Order: sequence, then C-alpha cells, then structure tokens
Amino acid sequence: MSIQPSGQRPCCVPAGPSTPVGLTVAPFAGPATTPSGGVPGADPTLLAAIPGGRAALGDHFGDGYAGDGEGPVHEVQVSAFRLGTTTVTNAAFATFVDATGHRTTAEAEGYSAVFHTDVAAKVADVLGYSPATPWWVGVRGADWRHPEGPRSGIEDRADHPVVHVSHDDALAYARWAGRRLPTEAEWEYAARGGLAGKRYPWGDELMAGDTGEEWQVNIFQGSFPATNTAADGWTTTAPVTAYRPNGYGLHQMVGNVWEWCSDWFDPTAYDARATRDPRGPASGTVRVMRGGSFLCHDSYCNRYRVAARSAAPPDSTASNLGFRCAADSATDAVTDVATDKENHA
Repeated sequence: MSIQPSGQRPCCVPAGPSTPVGLTVAPFAGPATTPSGGVPGADPTLLAAIPGGRAALGDHFGDGYAGDGEGPVHEVQVSAFRLGTTTVTNAAFATFVDATGHRTTAEAEGYSAVFHTDVAAKVADVLGYSPATPWWVGVRGADWRHPEGPRSGIEDRADHPVVHVSHDDALAYARWAGRRLPTEAEWEYAARGGLAGKRYPWGDELMAGDTGEEWQVNIFQGSFPATNTAADGWTTTAPVTAYRPNGYGLHQMVGNVWEWCSDWFDPTAYDARATRDPRGPASGTVRVMRGGSFLCHDSYCNRYRVAARSAAPPDSTASNLGFRCAADSATDAVTDVATDKENHA
C-alpha cells in the first residue's frame, strides 16, 4: 500500500490507488492516457495576473504538523506569473475529454476513493476501506463524472471543481490547454493575495461578518468523520466562485478541493530552499497538494491554511482532489512535459 511521507499525519486524501482492505482487483490497468491527435484547446478559466515580488512563506503561527515541513518561515522572490482564478471545473474538464478522448487514472483503475458518508453506489460497488484513513472507501465506478459513485453525476455541477483527477490527469489537461501546474512557491505566494504573514487568504480569522458567523471557506463542520452539519451550506464540493476571492482575484485557495502543484514533496525542503522561484526537489515519490478541502476539520486536518502542506503519490485520486492551472506572465504556451515523464520514471 502507498503511504504518506514519513512523519506526516495521514491526511484527508488517501495515498494512491492502493487496494482497499477486503478488495481483490485485477492488475493496474495503466496510467491516465490521452490518445494522440487530440486538438489543443483553450482553458476557459480566467487567469489572474500575479505580480512578482518577495514574500515570507511558511507557517507564521505554529499551526502545522511537524511532519508536513511548514517551517521555517523563509523569504523568497517570485517572478510574475498567471494563475487560474478558480480550479478547473467539470465543464472545462468535459471539454478537454471531448476534444482528446482522455481516460483518467480513476477510469483506468476502475474505482476511486469516496468519503464514507457521501457514497452513492450499490453495496456491491463499495469495495473496501483505506486502513490509515477508514473514512475513505474504494467505490467501483467513482470518477470525475460520478464523484460519489455510479449513482451520482455532475449534470447540476458544471461549475463545481473537477475531482478524482490524478497528477497525471492534471498535467494532461494543462498540456492540452497550453498551461502548466503552479509550483508550490507560486501557489502559496498567490494564495496569500498580497497579505503578509496571514493564516488565510483573507486574514487571520476563520469567520467573517458583523456577528462573526459568516463562512468564508468550504470545510467540514460538525464531528469528523461521522457528522457534517454543513453549516457552510455544502456537504461536498461548492461552485468554484461560491466565496469571495482574495486580493489577487483568486477564489477558494483554501477549502473545497485539494490542488496539485508541480513540485515533488520534501518535508525538509524549506531548510535549504532557493530564494528565487524555488521549484522543489528534482525527484521524489509524492507530489505536493495545497489548500485543503471540504473534508478538512480543525480536530484532525487543519490544512485549510495558506501555509499548510500535504502530498500524495501522483496516481492518487479522490472525491476532494482537483487542480488549477498556471502560466508564465508572457505566454500561455507553457507545458511541463519533463514533470509528466518523471511521474512514470
């Protein structure tokens, strides 16, 4: 079974397409594939211009888990670039699939991870659970078109983030769109929205409004993992523009869905990080994820903060895992083919 990085508390994304307990499956059907000859497309997601500058990245409050490597706080210079104002939506991903015939990792594998209270499938399609995080179950037929299983769909969720996408799927989409995935440094720099040393994209307080009762993020409320009261209005994903954007015009940089970054994960990366446009280790076994998701809860996974780090193997898929695209400041024609090859080295 794939495991989380050493010392890291298991997060609310299962690690890799490992066989759930109690499940016997055929050999892995292969990685995500995009037939040759697909027509290059245009990502309909608007790009925000992120100005270059210096920022102190990392955990300023001591909120993080030691194994995640959120410290030390360190200053970096980030060049100007562009970042999607939202994560990639179901509608945008459908356009990509229609144009290219792309088959996702979850579709190739035949199942994916769904949170236990959200499953929409026959009992026979519930294949088992993840030992490290038993609230995750393997569901046959769960994929981007069927986020909770075969009895669910996305007909009324065109503007929700696409989920059940692996790092390979994200790279394939970005290549098609002439974009790329953001580096981890770019992601955090942009998530901060021009605010220095804050906990969230909007400041330090979780709640807003005159009474302090207005939710600004889609996370888990109630008693995790048993009962989600949906006080914020959502039990699973929310529309990508459901909450106000940060200072750079970026929506939901925390909560809703985890977002893949281009970097390999290293919990000690900040100890000797480049001070200008850092790009992470040259190799690794797990890729960086940022932002947390609708399943984060402060009693277990308080990673819905701009400094929070997590990671998973690049073939991981789950109902709370998506991505957004980036581009250099001068052109959209940026790909990450080298990174794509590294996933299958």
